[in-house]
Amino acid sequence: MVGAWTTTYERDANPRQETCMAFIVTENCIRCKYTDCVEVCPVDCFYEGPNFLVINPDECIDCALCEPECPAEAIFSEDEVPENQKEFIELNADLAEVWPNISEKKDAMEDAEKWDGVDGKLEYLEQ
Repeated sequence: MVGAWTTTYERDANPRQETCMAFIVTENCIRCKYTDCVEVCPVDCFYEGPNFLVINPDECIDCALCEPECPAEAIFSEDEVPENQKEFIELNADLAEVWPNISEKKDAMEDAEKWDGVDGKLEYLEQ
């Protein structure tokens, strides 16, 4: 717990400091958009687009509560994002600046189960 508070302080003093890793929502969230993760976030750092969620890396306190809650297994610590998903690090930061905050769980997308695990979903991202 002490580390989380130190991390928050360091991030406030120096946004996007490399020693402070945020969690990142990756491709498998596209067209699924389960929101179980939103419900457990203590700092409300999730933002919602039409068919995808993102985490604001400057608000994330690296608590890791969201990661195990994601049924699509689409959330990773920034330093553990798979190599083929690295573009989502910047995408989370960019979209969190323009999308509205979400702090309550909603129903998943209608055909979420069908899309869960499908590769190559980036082309379907609605901004």
